[in-house]
Amino acid sequence: MNDKPRFESAPARSSLPDWYPDLLDRISTHVATGHRRAVTAANQEMLASYWSIGQEILNRQHEEGWGSKVVDRLSTDLKSRFPGTTGYSPRNLKYMRAFAAAWPDPAFVQRTVAQLPWRHHVALLDKLDEAELRLWYAAAAVERGWSRDVLALHIDARFHERAGKAVTNFATAMPPERSDLAQQATCDPYLFDFLGSTEGWRERELEQKLVEHVGKFLIELGQGFAFVGQQVRLELDGEEFFCDLLFYHLELRCYVVVELKAVKFNAAFLGQLGLYMAVVDDVLAKEGDKPTIGLLLCRNKKKVVAEYALKGFKAPIGVAEWTDAINSSLPDEFQSALPSVAELEAELTTEE
Repeated sequence: MNDKPRFESAPARSSLPDWYPDLLDRISTHVATGHRRAVTAANQEMLASYWSIGQEILNRQHEEGWGSKVVDRLSTDLKSRFPGTTGYSPRNLKYMRAFAAAWPDPAFVQRTVAQLPWRHHVALLDKLDEAELRLWYAAAAVERGWSRDVLALHIDARFHERAGKAVTNFATAMPPERSDLAQQATCDPYLFDFLGSTEGWRERELEQKLVEHVGKFLIELGQGFAFVGQQVRLELDGEEFFCDLLFYHLELRCYVVVELKAVKFNAAFLGQLGLYMAVVDDVLAKEGDKPTIGLLLCRNKKKVVAEYALKGFKAPIGVAEWTDAINSSLPDEFQSALPSVAELEAELTTEE
């Protein structure tokens, strides 16, 4: 007699009641939530353990004044006492010590930074010396879902100095609940260092290279952007228009038209961008989509000039620079110098 359990094939979905898909979705949500909580809890426990180990090393080192040889011996003995375990190399033990020194409050570690995997913390310890910056990038990594490599990339590119800095009219052109999120979705300048030197490039060449490296471009644009197309054809009353790059922002629930310029900002560019945005709203946007946002990326700009130019626009537009390298050679007082009245008039005058 065969006592093995019998497994029958699952019935076809079409034979199940109408409410079955809803049941499947609800249970799937619980399963996914349970998995996330289990992983998060395991990560929190590991980080708490690493912090405690690091604190023990710090305390004993402070009391006894011993050096790295003890850490090396400790690593060997831990591996012997707990065979098959990993994570206790001399290098990692030293990171645990640095981790405890960087976050001296254990409650803070458990509450705030425990959502990040250990490799993220190693990157924070390697690349940043200031506690406030570590906290800023830790919070950004959690909020934006950055991988360890993306976190390291943004630290190297000084993302904290550029995030949310584009010149925009979002505060007046969008509802308050959306304008803050839209502002934080911008940068200034955008860093295209993955393209190499762009000296002498025209707009079309820049555009093509960004599309070829669209994955890295999306990382620089930030979380929520989905690439729709290049030179997207728009038709209006028998005339054709082509916007450089079109994206959709999943959180803002709207299209984003990106216009690229290889020259300095000119107020006339805003009229062209505004036209593309209006056509996208009428032709491409579906029910539920919010009004299209425009993003004009220029080789350089004067902040005050861009602010004045945007005052006449009701559609939400951001203006930012793009660069192939972060330039820190100029002191801040020169970089932020205000243009003269004559310069403002010249900048705002449409070039013939």
